[in-house]
Amino acid sequence: MAYRKVCDAQPGPLVGEVLQCSAGMDLDWDLDKEELQETEPGMDRMQLQHVERQRPGRSDTGPDPELMEPIQPSVSASPHGRFERLQEDPNYISHFTRAPGHKGQWRLHCFLLRYLLAGVGLFILGLLIGRFAHTPTGKPSVPLPDTSDLLEEILGGITADKIEALQRSFASLSDDSEETRARYLYRQWVGIGLSDVHLSSHTVPLSLPGPTPNTIMDRSSHQCFLPNGIPCDQRGQNEKPSQKFSYAAYSAVGSLEGEVVDVQYGGVEDLRRARKGMNLTNQIALVKLGRAPLLYKLSLLSELGVGGVLLYVDPCDSPPDRHIWHQAFRVTLNPGGDPSTPGYPNVVGMSREAGGSLTSLLVQPISAFLAKRLLSSSSTGQGDTCTPLAMPPNAEQKKIMLSIGNQLAYKKIYNVVGYLRGARNPDRYVLVGSHHDNDQGGAASAIMTQLIATVTEQTKRGWAPDRTTVFCSWGGSALGNIGSYEWGEDNSVVLQSSAVAYVSLNSPVRGTETLRATASPSLLQLTSDIQRRQLLSCIRGGNCPGPNVSSLQLPGDVSFFASQLAVPTLEFAFEQTKAEETTSTISEAQFSAESPETLDPLFKFHETIAKMTAEAILRLVNDPVLPFYPLDIALDVQNKLRDNSVASLALLTSASSLRDRAAFFQSETMRPANDPKERDPSHVRMLNDVLRDLEKSFLVPEPLPGVYRNLLYSLPGKTPQFSILRFSPEVHPYSNMTRKAARYIPTNQEVLHHSSVNQSLSLILRAIQSAERLVCFGLALFENNPSDTK
Repeated sequence: MAYRKVCDAQPGPLVGEVLQCSAGMDLDWDLDKEELQETEPGMDRMQLQHVERQRPGRSDTGPDPELMEPIQPSVSASPHGRFERLQEDPNYISHFTRAPGHKGQWRLHCFLLRYLLAGVGLFILGLLIGRFAHTPTGKPSVPLPDTSDLLEEILGGITADKIEALQRSFASLSDDSEETRARYLYRQWVGIGLSDVHLSSHTVPLSLPGPTPNTIMDRSSHQCFLPNGIPCDQRGQNEKPSQKFSYAAYSAVGSLEGEVVDVQYGGVEDLRRARKGMNLTNQIALVKLGRAPLLYKLSLLSELGVGGVLLYVDPCDSPPDRHIWHQAFRVTLNPGGDPSTPGYPNVVGMSREAGGSLTSLLVQPISAFLAKRLLSSSSTGQGDTCTPLAMPPNAEQKKIMLSIGNQLAYKKIYNVVGYLRGARNPDRYVLVGSHHDNDQGGAASAIMTQLIATVTEQTKRGWAPDRTTVFCSWGGSALGNIGSYEWGEDNSVVLQSSAVAYVSLNSPVRGTETLRATASPSLLQLTSDIQRRQLLSCIRGGNCPGPNVSSLQLPGDVSFFASQLAVPTLEFAFEQTKAEETTSTISEAQFSAESPETLDPLFKFHETIAKMTAEAILRLVNDPVLPFYPLDIALDVQNKLRDNSVASLALLTSASSLRDRAAFFQSETMRPANDPKERDPSHVRMLNDVLRDLEKSFLVPEPLPGVYRNLLYSLPGKTPQFSILRFSPEVHPYSNMTRKAARYIPTNQEVLHHSSVNQSLSLILRAIQSAERLVCFGLALFENNPSDTK
């Protein structure tokens, strides 16, 4: 089926133009029309000869209407002009038939009949020879299912029993090292039919606990405590293997004596209040996790001259049924990748930066029980009646000695990456990522292996995805997503042009209370549709909740692809937090995880996540037009600016214009022009590239510490907001430049504050305008070419 632009005022038959432009059509023809075209050149010659015989001596006579009837057009609406659909006349061939009466026609028919009978005889003889001379030894070919049948077969192959068996097999490994886990996955993936699998390693500096635990000494009582609040002299039997979680990776090491300062969540207002009472230089700040990224808080504390930081999770910020009073945890101060090669891959020949600490601060996580003791707080309880931990106004500040003895060791981390090649677009990648570096990786690895087994089973029956699926199991995730960053940096040039989406299996079941989905704005609609369908068959009885989808900044290996490359991402997970509760960034705290058998004894929650992930993967690798929705990006932008008082008129106007163009691009009016059945593969490919690259418009060059480069991802909060606008008033008040300038001109702080806000607004405006231009380019792909009008 072909399209061409026509002029509204052009009358008369279109035959002449059809003959002139049919060779230049860009769009697809159906198979039967291609066969018809193969017969047309000879017919055209017959037609022209017949015309010459009908007009001897005449040069002004038009074509015979009986020989050249015009093809009737069928017009379909398009937003940038009209396209004519050229349909063949059902009696088209009959126009070129000749009346009987030629002398050699009977002989010609006899001649053709002889050859036809001879051909039929040879064909039958060949069938008989093949039937008796060849006995088939292989299995009969299975007809390829359509998309709906394929999805049902894939989902039917995913069961809780299979995932449980894979999990138990993974957990039963005698050697629990990362290398053993990676090699086991490599053998599993190859054994179930994934032929193109690679096992790679990187030697990187890992920050690990020292031979003795870090300690906190109360100078007033001369008592020594471990991070979980247990006295040092009682550690013996109480020291569990989970003690390895009670440290801050890549913290500075050494000892520091200072007074404990309660700075609550470490925000600007909290720090301003703390500075009024005392000098914070070389003191030890007690900081709650949440409300802002940890790395951002540490940058503010470092600017203030604080020497040490004790981190804790307030029980009021954790789920009511999760008892964390006596639990210490681990955090990492590594923003991502190999700390010795920041911003570039760890490959042979690359220079390394010295040093194992990523901050000058001594940082140590502690339990809420120990934090309560150091604050002299009377807070008790958890849940609805919980009172947040805080130092009483007239309490005496304790002086403590903080000792940290982390060690730096160069060790290998391993990545396992397997490719299922696409048939039509093998250079377009849909990445599926999990990790295997700690005890939380067992369930994710089991789901990943089950997905691979189910998909490869379909390929054995003849199915092949349209795009390449890349299955990734990362190493070094707990200490800063090292494996994913190193692989991503090493392949960044390819991924920038080839990566279509990233589907995350970072921590699929971390509770059983709520099913949450997190996706970049362009995948919100797909994620909601999948979640809504799965919720129709709830695991537990009763009313099913509605889709719970957001575009929050995700922890884990997805961060490189979402933040550095702006690849659209999605993740399904069960959590313990209730749906109506607002989550905070306590996900930065890595507690010792419960085993999958404890969280989900029947593995039904794991099965649900696996099926939802499988449906997302199938849609992303098989849909001719990617299931991305530009309008959701535009609506998300407007939603983030809705309650912002600093947004300028130009910014709001640009956001409105982006919404209008995205709505038009996604409207029913454009559907005929965007329909892959109506377009040749090159146009569909260009359209998909526009959809894929929209999020790249929202990358900013230098975000705040701990904040994504991709503006479309927001931090947890009651109202959605651009992260750079949320923190822009807080960037400068404690920087060296501000403090020096404020000594002489106090109003400079206000000037710098407005400068920071204006700079953030300019970045957002540029991102919106860039996205709008890309949408306009997508519209222009299907706009009529004026040169085609005659």
